[in-house]
Amino acid sequence: MRRSSPFGIIPLLLLFATGEASAHALLDHAQPRVGNKVAEPPREVTLWFTQKLEPAFSTITVTNAAGDRVDTGKTRVNGTQMSVTLRPGGSGTYHVTWRVLSVDTHTTDGNFTFQVGQ
Repeated sequence: MRRSSPFGIIPLLLLFATGEASAHALLDHAQPRVGNKVAEPPREVTLWFTQKLEPAFSTITVTNAAGDRVDTGKTRVNGTQMSVTLRPGGSGTYHVTWRVLSVDTHTTDGNFTFQVGQ
């Protein structure tokens, strides 16, 4: 009877472990860009992710420097892209908080800021 070497099994386990880590929808990029400074308040915030999203369970919330919510509350999802329209706002720091459910049932969340004004 032939025995398997543990050294042959370890690479397989690592392959499966890295596959599991990549199964989450991670933020790829955003508009306005993370940490960016823009002259005028944007009309919307759009996020792109590394996997397709489940629309019913994916949201974006945007607040201004005073902590007031400035998004319309109507997140739109199309494949790997998620957007929300913003109400007119002023200058200062905007906080974007997101939570998504990828189509493979893994949830991720995060947040970032961007600046508005000169």
